[in-house]
Amino acid sequence: MDEVIRKNYPELGEVNAPYVHSVKHGNTLFISGLTAYGTAAQHEGIAEQAEEIFSQIRKITSIECIDFSSLIKVTIFITSFKKLAELRKVLYRNYGDHLPASSLVEVRSLFSPDLSIEIEVIFGL
Repeated sequence: MDEVIRKNYPELGEVNAPYVHSVKHGNTLFISGLTAYGTAAQHEGIAEQAEEIFSQIRKITSIECIDFSSLIKVTIFITSFKKLAELRKVLYRNYGDHLPASSLVEVRSLFSPDLSIEIEVIFGL
């Protein structure tokens, strides 16, 4: 049976809720939904918040020695489809030539009213 490793990353700040930043199981790394909460981007638009989230994801992949091209699934929660064109630019820039499977869901709100987007990802190792 594959070992399950649950991990928080001090580089992303303290977790004050019942979850961890990532769970590694076998050849898969699951990264919890990340937001721009507690960063300068928290009070910015969806594009800036998305860039901050991808910066956090890249911190994790760097620590875990994972190439970003092994991104296999993305789930994105947004509070409005109105800025979708801005978001798509950020997504294409971060994915490059390695487009993942993806789900995009509009939600009424996230846990803080300043947040426009939350992203969770899955990497193959």
